[in-house]
Amino acid sequence: MKTFVYIDHFKGEVQPASWEAIGVAKSFGTAVALVFGAGADEIAKAAFEYGADEVIVVDDAALADYRAEPYASTLSALASSSTPDLILFPTTARTRELAAMSAVDLSTGVLTDVAKFEMNGEQLVATRPIYEGKVLEKTVCSGKPVMATIPARAFPKPERVAGKTGTLTKGEAKSDALTTVLGYAATESAVNIGDAAVIVSGGRGVSNNPSLGLDEAATAKIGFEMLGELAKLLGGAVGASRAAVDGGYVTYAHQVGQTGKVVSPDLYIACGISGAIQHLVGMRNSKVIVAINKDADAPVFKQARYGVVGDLFAIIPALTEAMKKKMGK
Repeated sequence: MKTFVYIDHFKGEVQPASWEAIGVAKSFGTAVALVFGAGADEIAKAAFEYGADEVIVVDDAALADYRAEPYASTLSALASSSTPDLILFPTTARTRELAAMSAVDLSTGVLTDVAKFEMNGEQLVATRPIYEGKVLEKTVCSGKPVMATIPARAFPKPERVAGKTGTLTKGEAKSDALTTVLGYAATESAVNIGDAAVIVSGGRGVSNNPSLGLDEAATAKIGFEMLGELAKLLGGAVGASRAAVDGGYVTYAHQVGQTGKVVSPDLYIACGISGAIQHLVGMRNSKVIVAINKDADAPVFKQARYGVVGDLFAIIPALTEAMKKKMGK
């Protein structure tokens, strides 16, 4: 099976799920990475090192900034001429749009947020979540090529082999577009919870500690600093529920849930989070979930492998100190 893998990047910074998609492609046969945009040589080199057999680079000034029309037209033209069986994308805001527009051009469909692939004879069967993640369905795409997006950390990342090479091909850009990029402003953020292996997440309960004698905002500030210390110790990131973000305790970049990030870390520690369905949708695919909450009946305990009923302001510092001792820090 021949698979195109679209390498999604912004100004040279690659979405890690792109490399995971190469691993999926290799499990079926030949992986052909697609790299669009100016100055793509370093990304092409990395694609080979992550296992791509071939890289098609479309290095053109018309693709310097992402615009759906020329990107979709370029991808569709490459797919029409090379006839891949499957086209994979990492799930991002850009690729949702790009995959949909390309599917229209190619008269096929898109399977979104696929968590598992399997072959049934000659047919590719995808498993994906539906109904806010409450149910998993097995589905197929009747069109060709099959197009699919995969979320971050849904599949293992291939081991990078330094110096590995393959066939490099130059592609032609289709630059016709109805839109023009006049400019943009990028928000700098060190938070990338989508790729974190460990997330320590806080909810409204992080602002609730009467013994401190402080208002909610001041209490939450102390609470999230506490969570941040544990997250840093574990090499992870700080997450939050929508209630914590709406309360102004942390920025939206930390938000996990239906209206935030959907994450799949190895370890998710939910602190003071009751477990509303909108939040559970965003973290239920974590490999191990630990819940810490005063309320023994909080819904989050139904999703957790380990649950601790108690005051997080006592439990988190004790856990942090225990981890420091265990790690020799």
